[in-house]
Amino acid sequence: MEERIQKLLSRAGLGSRRACEELIAAGRGKVNGQVVTLGSKANPLSDHIEVDGKPVSISDDLVYIAVYKPRGVISAVTVPDQRQTVRDLVPVVGHIYPVGRLDVDSEGLILLTNDGSLANHLTHPRYGHEKE
Repeated sequence: MEERIQKLLSRAGLGSRRACEELIAAGRGKVNGQVVTLGSKANPLSDHIEVDGKPVSISDDLVYIAVYKPRGVISAVTVPDQRQTVRDLVPVVGHIYPVGRLDVDSEGLILLTNDGSLANHLTHPRYGHEKE
């Protein structure tokens, strides 16, 4: 099934969809040897996708991890300083990110996933999920 190329590149762990759109706009992505543009689509099962001349491996495996975030840990993937993040708590290879956030002084359960659709449905205000 064809999907937008920025979505596929994001799923491959090359960055957020916005960051992948910048890769495409810079002319760094190709599908079957042809430079792609924003809005281009590809089938990860049958098309050869590459960025900067290197093949891109796209996994269809969705990951869902519930992790206890202790106090003092940041609910982010990266931070500009040396503080520990929730991503540091999980030794899983690949691009996963927290769904929602807890303050650095809070502790509790937080979900990490690579399922952007689920993350959107849980966090976007239009779906009306209560947050506590």
